[in-house]
Amino acid sequence: MNKRIASAATIGMAIFAGLPARAQDAAAALPTVDKGDTAWMIVATVLVMAMIVPGLALFYGGLVRTKNMLSVLTQIIAVASLAMILWVVFGYTMAFGDGGNAFIAGFGKLFLAGVTADTTAATFSEGVAIPEYVFIAFQMTFSAITVALVIGGLVERLKFSALMLFAAIWLTIVYYPIAHMVWAGNGLLFNWDPAALDFAGGTVVHINAGISALVGALILGPRIGFKKDIMAPHSLTMTLIGTGLLWVGWFGFNAGSALEANGSAALALLNTFVATAAGVLFWMLTERALGHKGSLLGACSGAIAGLVAVTPAAGNAGPFGAILLGAIASVACAWFVVSVKPRLNLDDSLDAFGIHGIGGIIGSIGTAVTMLPALGGPGAADYAVGPQLVTQVVAVAIAGGWAAIGSAVAFFIVKAAIGLRVAEEVEREGLDLGEHGERAYNY
Repeated sequence: MNKRIASAATIGMAIFAGLPARAQDAAAALPTVDKGDTAWMIVATVLVMAMIVPGLALFYGGLVRTKNMLSVLTQIIAVASLAMILWVVFGYTMAFGDGGNAFIAGFGKLFLAGVTADTTAATFSEGVAIPEYVFIAFQMTFSAITVALVIGGLVERLKFSALMLFAAIWLTIVYYPIAHMVWAGNGLLFNWDPAALDFAGGTVVHINAGISALVGALILGPRIGFKKDIMAPHSLTMTLIGTGLLWVGWFGFNAGSALEANGSAALALLNTFVATAAGVLFWMLTERALGHKGSLLGACSGAIAGLVAVTPAAGNAGPFGAILLGAIASVACAWFVVSVKPRLNLDDSLDAFGIHGIGGIIGSIGTAVTMLPALGGPGAADYAVGPQLVTQVVAVAIAGGWAAIGSAVAFFIVKAAIGLRVAEEVEREGLDLGEHGERAYNY
């Protein structure tokens, strides 16, 4: 009996002696949640929200005619709200849930099942994480602004009910799969060799939204009076305010995509300044070269073109590479919008494709070049631009093709179910009164 007690005591002492070492091993295995990173990501999330309401709402709203201002504001706040609800119900699990395949994740986190205040999401540094709720909220704002961007190609003629139904279908069959393919650990393009580079959403957000807006504009057809009536922006003052809010919010969009408060976020921050500035200047220079006066509308459009182009390269380019990317994208977008589009029977009302589609394509492909150390990029000394360029082209083709086909399916489903366009009298009177029974301005 005494021997058994002594033996048990010896075993017990050995177990307790090993506990500190085991605790240290367990602590080392668990990711560290840094309060500074968490605080920055909360701020970044709120900044992206400011891009939507009021940023994008005022930017788009100022570009339409007075009789449709309120309808644009209503569409953006409503569709963004719908996107947020769908994200927590099934969008997050489809894009970033556990398991699944190269095109879509599993449904184990439906209604955020299993997510608590203690669960974490990985960052780009091994052993460093942020609360999963913060990651969910950050990515939620991306889904909300992407579907809101599509509105730019459809304004002044699309029914509100049709937009809401389209958004629900489009997010499910287009946005969530593309987000998974590009950004999820087992996604198709994330696992390409080499992996597709999309720091903050060149393919997921801008190509996706731009191509979808183009498809919608073609299916809807032009507005009544297109190329006959004056359809000038009713308030470039509002558009400038919206541009400023978008630019400020974009720092959360780009620098926040580092997922940490570190040097990568700092690089994205600086690039978001200089690429945008280059976009402003080179759009206005292009206007002059095409025989037009440098305009405020051009400056605002150039700012967005620069922001769009640098988005996939925000942490994948040095500052001079970002300037080059912003300048090239701005010139190309300006040439399309000012010179090419007027020759087409394309009523991309607010140039969602002309800026986001074209700018996103240039930025996504150009990211392969801006990675070069010779341009100040973060690529290794043996970085090979050729294979990466091929990957970027493939990623653009897959994202663009998926968006085009999925958008067409979504639009035709809505058209068959409830119709797309408002009645002719509503379009002539304006969607403010016809669709919502109110006016933006009481005069």
